[in-house]
Amino acid sequence: MRCQICTYALGSGKVTTVLGCAEIYEAPNWSRDGAHLLVNGGGRLFRLPLDRPRLEPVDTGALTQLNNDHGLSPDGRMLAISDKTEHGQSAVYVLPAAGGTPRPVTPARPSYWHGWSPDGATLAYVGRRDGCFDICTCPVAGGRETRLTSGFDHCDGPDYTPDGQWIWFNAERGGRVDLWRMHPDGSGLSQMTDDATVNWFPHPSPDGKHLLYLAFPPRTQGHPFGKEVTLRLMPAGGGPARDLVGIFGGQGSINVPCWAPDSRAFAFVRYPRSDGGW
Repeated sequence: MRCQICTYALGSGKVTTVLGCAEIYEAPNWSRDGAHLLVNGGGRLFRLPLDRPRLEPVDTGALTQLNNDHGLSPDGRMLAISDKTEHGQSAVYVLPAAGGTPRPVTPARPSYWHGWSPDGATLAYVGRRDGCFDICTCPVAGGRETRLTSGFDHCDGPDYTPDGQWIWFNAERGGRVDLWRMHPDGSGLSQMTDDATVNWFPHPSPDGKHLLYLAFPPRTQGHPFGKEVTLRLMPAGGGPARDLVGIFGGQGSINVPCWAPDSRAFAFVRYPRSDGGW
């Protein structure tokens, strides 16, 4: 097996392997009805029913070079994806959750989707603008892009809190990568972690109580695949984090929102260690 798609139960700390795969899959989302996961692999998107685990292709039309930045709208009816088929650079599209013809949201490229506002009206994504990767937003219907960050070396992973008051993200400055949050208009910028680990991909839980994120070892460059990493949990408003589980992973493990709708579990992907363990 080249990966395991797993869930983690907060109450018990139990890790359940939903499916072991002979190919690499990444970035699980959890459906709004709790019935299935969505993962990407080989440039395509797949649905994974939890009651009978198997990978079922999702129709994304002519787009066949998806990356691992995808996710469902708050009402579960729409799906945002990031794909480079048309332009050679990642662009953001939306389509029906069951599959169908994608519609481009913004012409600005490259852009990588990461978050959907709770009211379903706005997408948050990271885009390379003027040589830097910054956090941007745009109406789902299309329209003017708003660039929210500046002054960082690199930003990534924007995700909204369920009350819509904050966007969490990770950002690099002066060789350190920490978690930050800001209001959706870019105001109220606050640093939320301050430690030696390299912290990526913060995901607020749907019940507004927790924040899940991925911690790489100190001095890690970027967010590479194939590292000993730790999944960590902190209170929603910030504060001391606790380690949940160590995995071999990194890129592809929890790039996008991955909580179960009841906030009792989340999904992640892990990869085999060189000794054959997980």
